[in-house]
Amino acid sequence: MATLIKNSTPRAVTGPVELMPGDVAVGQSGDQFKTLLGSCVAVLLTDPRRTVGSMCHIVHVGTPNAENRHNTAYGLAAMHEMFTRLRAMGINPAMCQAYVFGGGNMFPHLFREKHVGASNVDWVLHYLEVHGVVVLDQCLGGHGYRKVSWTVGSRDPVVETVFQEQGLAHGR
Repeated sequence: MATLIKNSTPRAVTGPVELMPGDVAVGQSGDQFKTLLGSCVAVLLTDPRRTVGSMCHIVHVGTPNAENRHNTAYGLAAMHEMFTRLRAMGINPAMCQAYVFGGGNMFPHLFREKHVGASNVDWVLHYLEVHGVVVLDQCLGGHGYRKVSWTVGSRDPVVETVFQEQGLAHGR
């Protein structure tokens, strides 16, 4: 049974877990996670044996103010929540492997260079590098939405693009 965390409030979930912006989920082999991304970034962490997994849907990066320090819509709070939950399951987050998806430019006609999605991607990749987490695969940037689904276990996550200009499905 997976656990869905919304702003540090956990609840057990049976069946597939659909993460909304700011959600964090933790589960074991066979648990299913899915989310829809635009400029947000999803981080999936799993132990090398693929018995435990976690997924978050990051909306904002940087350090949240005191009022939002536990708000898992912020990257720092989401990653802290994932790491804490994994440690509670006996998993060292630095030994995990990561998948990173999202970070699209949802308004390419307004922002050609630096945009929210790019900032989210830069922050997440730097955070994982600093914490020694190896990124196995990524599908980042572009101008469309991504549907991400993952069943904790030996298979890789599946990433489908919503707009044709985004290209073919990734990870199938």
